[in-house]
Amino acid sequence: MARRPSLLVALVLAASLFVSNSGVAEASWWSRWRWDCFFPSSRHGGDHDHHHPSRRGVASIVTEDVYRSIFLHKDDAACPAHDFYNYTAFLRAADRFPGFAAAGDLATRKREAAAFLAQISHETTGGWATAPDGPYAWGLCFKEEVSPPSDYCDANNTQWPCVPGKNYNYGPAGKALGFDGLGEPELVASDPYVAFETALWFWMTPQPPKPSCHDVMVGRYKPSDADTAANRVAGFGLTTNIINGRLECGIPDQSQVNDRVGYFHRYCDLLGVDVGANLDCANQKPYGSS
Repeated sequence: MARRPSLLVALVLAASLFVSNSGVAEASWWSRWRWDCFFPSSRHGGDHDHHHPSRRGVASIVTEDVYRSIFLHKDDAACPAHDFYNYTAFLRAADRFPGFAAAGDLATRKREAAAFLAQISHETTGGWATAPDGPYAWGLCFKEEVSPPSDYCDANNTQWPCVPGKNYNYGPAGKALGFDGLGEPELVASDPYVAFETALWFWMTPQPPKPSCHDVMVGRYKPSDADTAANRVAGFGLTTNIINGRLECGIPDQSQVNDRVGYFHRYCDLLGVDVGANLDCANQKPYGSS
């Protein structure tokens, strides 16, 4: 299996969150964070629904049974992250972001939930072409990077200075969510709640000039003149551009993009919603390109 860090533990590639892999039978490597958002709020709530907006939002769409059907193999012994990404942690994290999968009509809400879960699944995948139940049944299989391509340190970044041996990308997330992202970024891979809330943090908030993935999926994205010139049109493909466009967009039939789209198709089918338009970013220019 070969691929990267947890997007969950990474949805963010410029600021990275999740581990992505190309098959449990091969080897893995992490992604890198790419999203910024600030949603400070309480970590804890009561046991009743009025304290848990996710019970009325994403939990009404992704029930525990649906969660199990989406992530068929996440707890297999073959997956290094088995027994880590539990449903309770997912709902607790969603409680901090009451707008997630809660905007628009039911189809829009389902499509956003499918898009988020598809992106984190790609970043943590353990699937391969001939995997049991198909390559898109193996999301949330990894949570830590194997053989990272860099030390994730930018010596020129004075705002988020590197701690020796640590991934500085979690600094902004830690500040927003209340953990030491510079000194203890390993919390993202040791606490499933922190992993999910960090992924949602990046999903929900813009990092100008990038919009938030949330706004893209719920119809709030307003393209700038530069976006229009770069053909950055709304749809699942634009969320990929936001997450990892520099490496994956503007390239026809790109394999990682195809994997993301494959997960999205499967999850939309399970949720009973169409995938919408503009699934890939082959004809989009990445953010930051000339």
